[in-house]
Amino acid sequence: MADCVFFVSIADLGSLSKAATVLDQTQSGLSKQLALLETHVDQRLFLRTGRGLKLTEAGEILYEAVKPAFLEIDRAMDQVRKQGITQGTVRLAAVHTLSYYFTADCVATFVSNRPHVNLSLMGRSSPEVVTLVEHGNAELGLVYDSAVDSDVLDSTALFEEDMALIVRHDSALSGPQDLTNASLQLVGFPPHYALRKMIHSGGLQPHFVTEAETVDAMLKLVSSGVGDCILPSRIPTKVLADYGLMKVKIELPLLRRRMVLVKHRDKPLSALAIALEQCIIQLAQSMSVQTE
Repeated sequence: MADCVFFVSIADLGSLSKAATVLDQTQSGLSKQLALLETHVDQRLFLRTGRGLKLTEAGEILYEAVKPAFLEIDRAMDQVRKQGITQGTVRLAAVHTLSYYFTADCVATFVSNRPHVNLSLMGRSSPEVVTLVEHGNAELGLVYDSAVDSDVLDSTALFEEDMALIVRHDSALSGPQDLTNASLQLVGFPPHYALRKMIHSGGLQPHFVTEAETVDAMLKLVSSGVGDCILPSRIPTKVLADYGLMKVKIELPLLRRRMVLVKHRDKPLSALAIALEQCIIQLAQSMSVQTE
């Protein structure tokens, strides 16, 4: 088989030097292999011309016999590669807030041309996302960069975003707000969530009236008048309007986070996960361009 590989390469390229480059071999080494093959079949397979090498009659017979087999191998390899990115399962863990304006677009873009792919999407807190990727329960994760404190994960920066105060439409608040000394009554995520920690690290000491683990639950509670909440400003206005809510810009303190894509450093991604990784990065880049 190895003899046939270099034989077909020389015949296709019509040059010993070009074939040596493609096969990552020395020209002298390839010449010796060709000589051994010609000795084995007891026939000259190539003639030297001013333009390179040309198949002899014996060479043509051998080429016509072995070339279809190589074409079939190439076709099979191509099918295997395509199957790797159009079929199978890939697992993505992401923080809850992204489900309203980023992960949904990622899923829609990724699966639109892959009807046989099973994309498992897990909504978690940032620390839980990190743990899932560390333990191999998710190939990729979308988290706050502040939550990534791991020796086994690699991270890729995606985009930055500011937080906003989410209030009812009948709220007296309007325009940018300085919350530094404000008396806030908030609905928030539990203490181990990165967004909750961000609020405290920004110097705010609000009273958390109640806690919820999903954005939907938080929005319902704010809509009922329990309190306000702080969420990413990228959450669509239409989503908030459905709950009778609106965004108020936070001027101070600066509450900004960077979203990153994480993967395990020592566990190679599947072809499907690599395709998803590329899709996520491209979508994040397009978001950044739109906001510039």
